[in-house]
Amino acid sequence: MAQAIKFYYDFLSPPSRALWLALKLCKTPFEEYPVALRKREQLTDEYKKINRFQKVPALVDGNFHLSESVAMIRYLSDKNQLSEQLYPKGLQARARVDECLEWQNINVRVPCGIYFIKGWLLPVNGLAAKPKPEVVEKLLKDVEGSLGALERLWMKEEFLVGNKLTVADLLGASEIEQLKLCQYNVNERQFPKVAKWLERVRDAAQPYHDVAYEFLQKKSKQQVQAKL
Repeated sequence: MAQAIKFYYDFLSPPSRALWLALKLCKTPFEEYPVALRKREQLTDEYKKINRFQKVPALVDGNFHLSESVAMIRYLSDKNQLSEQLYPKGLQARARVDECLEWQNINVRVPCGIYFIKGWLLPVNGLAAKPKPEVVEKLLKDVEGSLGALERLWMKEEFLVGNKLTVADLLGASEIEQLKLCQYNVNERQFPKVAKWLERVRDAAQPYHDVAYEFLQKKSKQQVQAKL
């Protein structure tokens, strides 16, 4: 019997959440290995043997070690461990999902990630001062420019690539949902299509979505209560 793959992740990481959801939705057998980023477990010598880049997520299949979420998606698909709905095998259908993955890596992940790091991660860990209002304004402008492009270019159907959920939706939504830690929620009046799409992704990823996002929801609510 083939050994189950090992998946190393932290739900604080957007690609970790997305890949974990993909594995769960596809009923892929895998062993779970949480890595606590807040404790810097990814920086240990032990974890360096798992992933030389010392990041999450990471995948181990026997003696084969793999990092980078898109590489893992393609590997799992070629091993028939992801459904064709989440990541198609047909040439043009797969290319369309790949197109979206490549686009959002720069146009969604980068602006959302920078805002998350400068607006929450560094200040909350005492590694940097809380950004000044003008800096926050610039970060928000970049994020909302990204959401505007998403609204104009990709919100043509129910999901990013057609009318069914794919890995592109899981990854893109995870980056945007991360901003709840910065107390940022997508404005339904400004970006109505994006807001509705996020709802559809949440619904399509159940019953696992709430598990993957439990930590994020809890931390964001704690911050709101702390301000009251």
